Amino acid sequence: MPAENLTRVEAHERKAIVETESYDISLDLTTGDEVFRSTSTVTFSAEAGASTFIDAITRTVHSVTLNGVELDAAAVADGTRIQLDGLAEHNVLTVVADHEYTNSGEGLHRFVDPVDGEVYLYSQFEVPDSRRVFAVFEQPDLKATFRFTVTAPASWVVVSNSPVESRTENGDSATTVFATTKRISSYITAIIAGPYQSVHSELTSSDGRSIPLGIYARASLFEYLDADYIFDITRKGFAYFESKFGVAYPFEKYDQLFVPEFNAGAMENAGAVTFTEVYVFRSKVTDAVKERRVVTILHELAHMWFGDLVTMKWWNDLWLNESFAEWASTIATAEATEWHEAWTTFQAMEKSWAYRQDQLPSTHPVVATINDLEDVQVNFDGITYAKGGSVLKQLVAWVGQDAFFAGVGQYFQKHAWGNTELTDLLSELEATSGRELSTWSQLWLETAGVNTLRPELTVDEAGVITSFAVLQSAHPDYPTIRPHRMAVGFYDLVDGALTRTHRLELDVDGPRTDVPELVGMDRPSLILLNDDDLAYAKIRLDDDSLAVAIEHLSKIENPLARSLVWGSAWDSTRDAETAPRDYVRLVLGNIATETESTTVRTTLMQLLTVARMYVEPSARPGIIAEIGDALWSLAQSAEAGSDSQFQFVKFFANVASTPAHVETLRGLRDGSITLPGVEIDTDLEWELLEGLALNGAASRSEIDAALERDNTSNGQQAAARSAAALPSADDKRAAFDSLVARDELPNVVVRMTTMGYTHVNDPASLEGLVQPYFDALTDVWSSRTHAIAEYIVLGLYPAPLASQELVDATRAWLDANTDAAPALRRLVTENLAGVERALAAQARDRV
Repeated sequence: MPAENLTRVEAHERKAIVETESYDISLDLTTGDEVFRSTSTVTFSAEAGASTFIDAITRTVHSVTLNGVELDAAAVADGTRIQLDGLAEHNVLTVVADHEYTNSGEGLHRFVDPVDGEVYLYSQFEVPDSRRVFAVFEQPDLKATFRFTVTAPASWVVVSNSPVESRTENGDSATTVFATTKRISSYITAIIAGPYQSVHSELTSSDGRSIPLGIYARASLFEYLDADYIFDITRKGFAYFESKFGVAYPFEKYDQLFVPEFNAGAMENAGAVTFTEVYVFRSKVTDAVKERRVVTILHELAHMWFGDLVTMKWWNDLWLNESFAEWASTIATAEATEWHEAWTTFQAMEKSWAYRQDQLPSTHPVVATINDLEDVQVNFDGITYAKGGSVLKQLVAWVGQDAFFAGVGQYFQKHAWGNTELTDLLSELEATSGRELSTWSQLWLETAGVNTLRPELTVDEAGVITSFAVLQSAHPDYPTIRPHRMAVGFYDLVDGALTRTHRLELDVDGPRTDVPELVGMDRPSLILLNDDDLAYAKIRLDDDSLAVAIEHLSKIENPLARSLVWGSAWDSTRDAETAPRDYVRLVLGNIATETESTTVRTTLMQLLTVARMYVEPSARPGIIAEIGDALWSLAQSAEAGSDSQFQFVKFFANVASTPAHVETLRGLRDGSITLPGVEIDTDLEWELLEGLALNGAASRSEIDAALERDNTSNGQQAAARSAAALPSADDKRAAFDSLVARDELPNVVVRMTTMGYTHVNDPASLEGLVQPYFDALTDVWSSRTHAIAEYIVLGLYPAPLASQELVDATRAWLDANTDAAPALRRLVTENLAGVERALAAQARDRV
């Protein structure tokens, strides 16, 4: 990574010297395709005579003027920082510089639409990238007011955090001045510019203000924007959060902008939220994606209070920012929208992610140690989002939902426009609930690892339970045994359905918790620990319950209970306790009638991981073929037009492996095979083509022809993925070189290329690229931006090989590169952990 890695110590020292007041930022976006001119005027107080620095990642610094004195720009600016010596008590600094546009989704991203040649810009500043656009004290606890003035082509729309104050045209350009913001952190400021199209509405806030609403998208995608639905969800979110928080929306407007080549799902810029264009549906998408968009909309809206109005002092509390938004958006989705099973989705997707992350060697406490910016950038992970959200769910249950919301409301009122630490929130929750929370915090937030809960019972000859206990274990490296509030559910077959016949809620603590309340009861068909998903813990089924689940999981009536069983079976397979081929049988035998789209999507993704990495290698081709046959059969027998049918077709294309599969894909694509309810639209056609490429049944010329018909940014991404999926060693080398030997592709094309690269049924074509991968790591890490480097380090790792040879090569690199950047070593260590887990699963599959 570049040298501009701000440390926590530096930030703490700077905060002791500096207090920011205001920024007046002028941007000229008419200076060419590579750079833009930025003039930053920063007003701040300081300790008289002190020295510090301001952050500015620039191509050229033209002038630096401090308190009316022009400094030698060449002497004080190094391209990442500007040194400031001899400060006064009150200071005015003006920096004029050229900054570079990026194609990495960081700073000010520049995109040219292949459909019409129009240029679109948007900013992405979290964590440390506002300094790529203006001179700034880049840390969250140095809040200030911001006033933006932007000169751009007259045909462009320009959007920022505040409403437009004035707009003046001057020939081919126009200058837009935005109203001054409230005191906010630099990472949530925003500039979006280009010929975006928009639709507008408004709502009335709880304090009586009229809040303007806007939704924006590129011209070539605008026809697909379902703005009325997005407005509807937004209004429901406003009403829910204002009611529950007891604090009115804190900003003057609320714009939502769908922008190209976005690295994440969305970003909570104050009053100007940016979203990935994945959420503009030009083709049919699954209900899982539709629901995820709703959760994302509400997640970003929750941030307007938690994160934007009140902001963490330093990035060690990033988890609280993101976890709160995850929890708040899920409960709002479940209670205020039509997606009532949002907690089932949370269990299937978020908790699965959390458990996986929490078992990596890089796991960390929820409250992580963040020493520098590299630390925080790799901590946008399953602990920060999903485990934190799960733990907050437990905290809400512990203090009570009403007390939790009351405490949060007091927190917002007390700390509005300020910066806080975790203890500030916990003190408010203690006040509203009357509970002491420091012990809870120590056990759940300051230790790492996930516990495993399993039942232990004895039954007499008549089938009556004679003893019952819940056993709790922890990984030896993270041995904390925690208290859990959880339920035990008993399920029996009643009129053909597995129905809950008994539920007991209890506290579990220590390695063994006896449950005398269940002694004397008849043993049910299936025993489910953590029924209703109250606890954050992996669960195991006893042998008899697992056998029932394999045969009858689809007959469990409750979607959340089904999701818990799916999750338990997956965890057990990942931990090499359940044979991978038993997991395959479980999925293929029960997925047909699963009603929850995210559960289907998550389970089928896990099924393909099992088939390609966990099954014993000699059996892999047969299992992959069996799965392909089964998915096509499921698609044919599913309800026409259903979400499940759609998913079965998509996953069939992903796993196709036999000549018969290839002919089916070809027939679906050319129309000679039809499936009632399935329309081969643009995006599905690309997935069929990638399935053909996977099998060597499509050529580069066919991919080029498809791109010519769909020469859009979506088409370019799909073409890159399909080309990288071509199966020969030469094809894989070409994909590898396009990312490693050159550095010109935009972020999303890099990501899609890596996805195609590792999309293999036979991983042999990757064997020759193991050593080139390791040879390239250090250079990639030092020469690319964080986003691009992380995509390459994770995405080009030849994980599908899942062999001892790959393990040995990875360990050899780690042993030889002990001085590599900690963030890079962490990513490589996580790669290694995945392969070691696959080898353990393969060994179990041989038994």
